[in-house]
Amino acid sequence: MSYNSDENNGLDNFTISQYQQSEKKLAELENAVDIKIENFNISAKGKSLFTNASLLIAQGRRYGLVGPNGHGKTTLLRHIASRALQIPPSIDVLLCEQEVVADDTPAIQAILKADVKRTALLEEADKLEIEQGKGNLKATEQLNQVYEELRVIGADVAEPKARRILAGLGFTAEMQNRPTKNLSGGWRMRVSLGRALYLEPTLLMLVKPTSHLDLNAVIWLDNYLQSWKKTLLIVSHDQSFLDNVCTDIIHLDMEKLFYYKGNYSLFKTMHLQKRKEQIKEYEKQEKKLKELKSQGQSKKDAEKKQKDVLTRKQEKNKANLKKNGRDECTGPVELIQRPWDYVVKFRFPEPPPLQSPVLGIHNVTFGYDAQRPLFENCDFGIDMKSRVAIVGPNGVGKSTFLKLLVGELTPQQGEQRKNRRLRIGRFHQHSGERLTAEETPTEYLMRLFNLPYEEARKQLGSFGLASHAHTIKNMDLSGGQKSRVAMAELCLNAPDVLILDIPTNNLDIESSDALADAINDYKGGVIIVSHDERLIRETKCQLWIIKDQTINKVEGGFNGYRRELLSSLDEVQIRRHRRSPSPTVTSFWGEWRLAK
Repeated sequence: MSYNSDENNGLDNFTISQYQQSEKKLAELENAVDIKIENFNISAKGKSLFTNASLLIAQGRRYGLVGPNGHGKTTLLRHIASRALQIPPSIDVLLCEQEVVADDTPAIQAILKADVKRTALLEEADKLEIEQGKGNLKATEQLNQVYEELRVIGADVAEPKARRILAGLGFTAEMQNRPTKNLSGGWRMRVSLGRALYLEPTLLMLVKPTSHLDLNAVIWLDNYLQSWKKTLLIVSHDQSFLDNVCTDIIHLDMEKLFYYKGNYSLFKTMHLQKRKEQIKEYEKQEKKLKELKSQGQSKKDAEKKQKDVLTRKQEKNKANLKKNGRDECTGPVELIQRPWDYVVKFRFPEPPPLQSPVLGIHNVTFGYDAQRPLFENCDFGIDMKSRVAIVGPNGVGKSTFLKLLVGELTPQQGEQRKNRRLRIGRFHQHSGERLTAEETPTEYLMRLFNLPYEEARKQLGSFGLASHAHTIKNMDLSGGQKSRVAMAELCLNAPDVLILDIPTNNLDIESSDALADAINDYKGGVIIVSHDERLIRETKCQLWIIKDQTINKVEGGFNGYRRELLSSLDEVQIRRHRRSPSPTVTSFWGEWRLAK
């Protein structure tokens, strides 16, 4: 394309300049390693989620995206993944939020086949080996080239790497070779997560990655991601996970994104300080607007004058940052909004004192029909002061153990013991699914406990259920909203002992904090099955592990359990490596080595 600036009175000089700038910008975008998008807007179902927000993702950082439920965190990730926002083409993006397809593909192959380049080269090698067998000399030359490409991309270590990841996520050797159609939805979700970790995209985005994992797998994933070299963006309600993995926190607040260096705990401290400053700035702004109006200025003129002051302040701050070699995304200046804090407070009523034994099992043996016993000669008991967390991998029998404890299952040998006046309050991650579908939360509590309308709503509000959801049918509530209704029901039952099975799975961070505080204030006994490290630590739970057909107290606390688990995973991998050669030493790879 050419332009003649003389014939166009300088117009084309401007056009050429624009063209050159756009070409330069395009070249920069194509080679970009960071994401920087200013002043974007996103709405969903008529609700504004982001207004003049700015996104800044730096290469190699590990970000946690936090904010209340329903404010657009997952929506933002989906916009990035679909490139609805202008993501540089040089950055490959992967969002992991859906389970793999259920078909005849073994779990290990579902991961390996995701590497399109390796899969194509292997298929090409197979075809060329056949041609080579027919005496085709050209095929031999091409085959050596394919072998070299496979060597360069590390094809010989692909399968061991994939198997290490699956093992860390809780897959036994047999499960790794099981067709995905024979795995439950939760395990297929683990395969999907394993595939994402195996592929190592430039930007990996994870939505609640710990939701489908047991505590053992959470500990492994936490440890694995701490050494992640590429860029990571996580939406999670697990504070310990965010603390251990993240180098930065992005806070979604008032339809904007705010950036903090450090992990989640550091963010909480900094955010509290920032909130105090925002309140001061807001009050100062309101005072100034009031003064301007008292001087006869209209509301519109007063606000414009205040915006001019804020614009000058923003420009000054940006210039100082640039001078110090830093950059920052900034949107159009707006008046300071009244800071809004999302506060949740849970409370369980105080139970009456009960004589021991409160609840336990003695010398219990149990197994399902035609299966090896899950438990043999088990002893376990709690009193009103107990704080117990039961740990162990999925499938070891944690849910069965709880059913034996409360008397839902009858042991083949031994006995269940409990105080005859004991009231047990149970909550598990699917408790919300038991709610009457056609009733609203308010109607549900009114019917069960004969409560007045306002008292039912007050109870729902105390467990963080937004007022608009009090009168929506239970079947139309989200998972998190249903969990809050179930928590409110649990509280109204006034239990003496709480048994909480994965209680924080559908709760946001603020609600998980509120639950921990409520447990600490509670005077009854507590048993928790959870993969939430912070909940276990905050409630000072004694760990008991189900292993080798029994249950035993864990010595050394959570840190000791973590060290032992990671050490045992390493030992398993070492034993497998010593016992058998690399599973990728196939005929084509052996041929390549001989050719070399």
